[in-house]
Amino acid sequence: MAKKGNRVQVILECTEHKATGMPGTSRYITTKNKKNTPDRMELKKFNPILKKMTVHKEIK
Repeated sequence: MAKKGNRVQVILECTEHKATGMPGTSRYITTKNKKNTPDRMELKKFNPILKKMTVHKEIK
């Protein structure tokens, strides 16, 4: 039986990397509680291609 709850899986994608036009993407998968945070998430995560901390925003 599947769990019933408010937690959903979300994908975070780097905004700076997207703007540079370089090949590849930096994405992370995490979960969030959709009752507490109904809007899109924004976290600072490490981008291994750019080798620095960048802002990652929720997609879809």
